[in-house]
Amino acid sequence: MTLPDSLVSAVRSRKAILFAGAGLSCTLGLPLFDVLTTYLAERLNFSTAKEFDFRTLSEYYLLETCENSELFAWMRATWCPSGVDIRSSRAHHCITDLDFPVIYTTNYDSWLESAFEARGKPFRKVVNVTDLAESDGSETEIIKFHGDLDHPSSIVLTESSFLRRMSLEEPLDIRLRSDSLGQPIVFVGYSLSDPNIRYLLYKLQQLWAQHSQEQRKPKSYILLAERNEVQERLLLERGVEPIVSEEEDPSRGLTRFFEALREAVQSGPSCTA
Repeated sequence: MTLPDSLVSAVRSRKAILFAGAGLSCTLGLPLFDVLTTYLAERLNFSTAKEFDFRTLSEYYLLETCENSELFAWMRATWCPSGVDIRSSRAHHCITDLDFPVIYTTNYDSWLESAFEARGKPFRKVVNVTDLAESDGSETEIIKFHGDLDHPSSIVLTESSFLRRMSLEEPLDIRLRSDSLGQPIVFVGYSLSDPNIRYLLYKLQQLWAQHSQEQRKPKSYILLAERNEVQERLLLERGVEPIVSEEEDPSRGLTRFFEALREAVQSGPSCTA
């Protein structure tokens, strides 16, 4: 896999930020969120879930039933099963080796944190503004951008909560806005069929467009599971360079991406303080 020199250099100098989505957890054999839509449709006795997405159906479900504790218990059982051995995950192993200073994740599970614990690497989980205030920069910050199953009140799950998050006005959003202005971001584990990630990339580009020195915006990157000429052109216009996987299987492609990035970073010149 051919990687941009600018990406390798940014990761090597610890200037790049990782932004990880559901595809990363899929490398552990965990499901995407279509299983949540199916589960909710079955609980509501709907004949099909095809016409819904999990955000709108989650909001309807909670309005109709008020059974959020039962829903979160099912989510924990689905995405945090006891049989997963995080030490066997090549992708997570590479991530801890790459030593990103900050990792954002929209995953509710804690497998990134478990990977750092298994390797004995220092990290701080950031779920709310109090966690932000306690960060001192000496550890990798794992920022749970859509909440954490250990803190159910933090979960961004419904359509309304997603729309609030996309305004980029809450404490974690403001932190992301600040980070994106000065550091390149590497997006992995996302599908461009998801309008939320496309809108987030657009919003971050608009932040720089408000400044007179937009040409100095650090380039960001996104790993794509397959080539899409239209979306790639739009991404480039927004300052995001697509990296297209050469693997047919998205999980294998994501793992190979991190292995290639680790190899490129470690084979180059060492950084000096």
